[in-house]
Amino acid sequence: MSEKVEKKQSALWENIKVIIQALLLAMVIRTVAFQPFTIPSGSMMPTLLVGDYIFVNKFAYGYSRYSMPFSPDLFSGRILASEPKRGDVIVFRLPTDPDVDYIKRLIGLPGDRVQMINGVLQLNGQPVPKMADGNFTSDYRLDPGSDVPVFRETLDNGRTYDTLDQSPVSRGDNTREFIVPEGHYFFMGDNRDNSLDSRFDVGYVPAENLVGRASMIFFSLGNDTSFREIWKWPANMRWDRLFKVVD
Repeated sequence: MSEKVEKKQSALWENIKVIIQALLLAMVIRTVAFQPFTIPSGSMMPTLLVGDYIFVNKFAYGYSRYSMPFSPDLFSGRILASEPKRGDVIVFRLPTDPDVDYIKRLIGLPGDRVQMINGVLQLNGQPVPKMADGNFTSDYRLDPGSDVPVFRETLDNGRTYDTLDQSPVSRGDNTREFIVPEGHYFFMGDNRDNSLDSRFDVGYVPAENLVGRASMIFFSLGNDTSFREIWKWPANMRWDRLFKVVD
């Protein structure tokens, strides 16, 4: 074998090793640190919009099987666990179908009593303050939400965020009282009239199903623009949302 061929093979092998190392590093980062997610629906408007790309902090609450790629059944519960805070925006696995990721806002902690009465959130028998905060119009074709009333809620821990209330008589505006079981959490979408959450089929979410806390929007495309449509990026980029912290 000539020296020239040997050098080519050596260079090829070095390139392969670099690629393998990069893939392993990416897998480690994705597993233990930050994982990218895309927002596919309007259930968290106006906080998160369709076309937002976010980083999810996976070490915020420790790790469960759902923190790992392909969710291997290596252990149960959580390790290095840390309690989430009321008001956190969290990615979790749907209890009825753990292959599906949901993102909602944490409203009820274990032992809490949660209810909606005439569109007002009740926590442990007390109404959560709700103040009018303007109107919202979406650029999402399937959920235009033109001039939807916005209301700012403030939780008992001081966490404050905007919600949408498109209709005062939606089926989620008046509910039974939910008592959150130990080891579970109660979630709601900020787009209150257009969110499948713990008020409905999602139910209570086990602590094991938490994937991580939404931390930052790193990319955002409006007007139903696909990530692959690079030529549309300049006109449809939501520049004001880039590197925005998720509240």
